[in-house]
Amino acid sequence: MAIAKATKTKAYFKRYQVKYRRRRAGKTDYRARLRLVTQDKNKYNTPKYRFVVRFTRKDIITQVTYATMAGDIVVCAAYAHELPRYGLKAGLSNYAAAYCTGLLCARRMLQKFGMDKEYEGNSEVTGEDYNVEQGEGRAPFKALLDVGLVRTTTGNRVFGALKGACDGGMEIPHSDKRFPGYMNDGKGGSASLDAEVHRKYIFGGHVGEYMEMLEEEEPEKYQSHFAKFLAEGVDASGLEDMYKAVHAAIRADPSPKLTEKKPPAEKRSWKMKKLTYEERKANLVKRLEAFNKGDEE
Repeated sequence: MAIAKATKTKAYFKRYQVKYRRRRAGKTDYRARLRLVTQDKNKYNTPKYRFVVRFTRKDIITQVTYATMAGDIVVCAAYAHELPRYGLKAGLSNYAAAYCTGLLCARRMLQKFGMDKEYEGNSEVTGEDYNVEQGEGRAPFKALLDVGLVRTTTGNRVFGALKGACDGGMEIPHSDKRFPGYMNDGKGGSASLDAEVHRKYIFGGHVGEYMEMLEEEEPEKYQSHFAKFLAEGVDASGLEDMYKAVHAAIRADPSPKLTEKKPPAEKRSWKMKKLTYEERKANLVKRLEAFNKGDEE
């Protein structure tokens, strides 16, 4: 018996609907985005804020945004490349750096809305889960975590930024099940967060363990791999003190430092200057003189 091959008919192509551009590029999960940006109808034009976390190869981006018909509006942003100003000169893309970036974004956001004094967050980092409580005045600033296309596995760096923002005083609905150190013994067993393990990751303890292992087993790789740490005089034993100092510096002054752009020394122009009648006449005389001189020779 012959197998009939299913062919796409004219009706299929007439009804074909092209997907959104960012879906075709594999950049946006519109199913998740719809649930993050859809606001209740009885709240009218109230913004629904999202705490957006994105990672590049060398940087961490945290933003507080909300959606409009014309596009997303970024209210506040903080980047890992700002951390050297606070004392973190190397290791700008690990879990500890993600925590610092989230903390910086939260403190900067609350400072912008004048809520940084009322909601100071959790200044004592123990690794335990923390949720901001309602103060006497305004309600805590609430945002929803937007992870993009990242797989939300246990211990992912996204949750380091989330923890930093929560400790910074923002209200972000979450569970402790994806923090490093959360253990589930299986069906029917006990499940809990080991705060010591989580604290170790926040203060770069996992990086310190790797540094000690490399220093013993592969000294040459250790020298090249952690060259920036060593140039700043930071070894495995000094990581925790360094991150504590960074956290304190962020809380002391989270405001952004705007770069000063100097005007160019010479004004450059790519358009041909329009000549006056006298200039065009003088140029013509020069060309005629040169032409006549050539004929005489």
